[in-house]
Amino acid sequence: MIEINEVFPLFVSDSLGDLQAFYSTHFGFTTAFFDETFYLHLVHPGSGHQLGFLLPDHPSQPDFLHAASSNVGAIISFDVSNAKAAWQTAQASSLDIALDYVEEAWGQNHFMIRDPQGLLIDIVEHVQ
Repeated sequence: MIEINEVFPLFVSDSLGDLQAFYSTHFGFTTAFFDETFYLHLVHPGSGHQLGFLLPDHPSQPDFLHAASSNVGAIISFDVSNAKAAWQTAQASSLDIALDYVEEAWGQNHFMIRDPQGLLIDIVEHVQ
């Protein structure tokens, strides 16, 4: 078995500066590493969760990492205590809302937004 220390998604994007501003401003991530010619690594100080973003076409990377990540079929989920309040904040901040707030029958309240790369973020509250 391979022992895992951390898990974080890594997306290829040409919008590193926009992503840094977006995730720090709207979600409180801090920058652990940022080289605008290569890579952005973000850490959330409250939870320790991490996100990575790699610039496309970087010569140090294999060819299969040269294209920007597709926003089709990829969703980042953020678990929150109050999805309705988060939705109201997202509206007030003029975030790109892809799915309006909904209370699902299976016990989730959530909505979705798009980040500057176009990746979907599902803001989810699990209700009892």
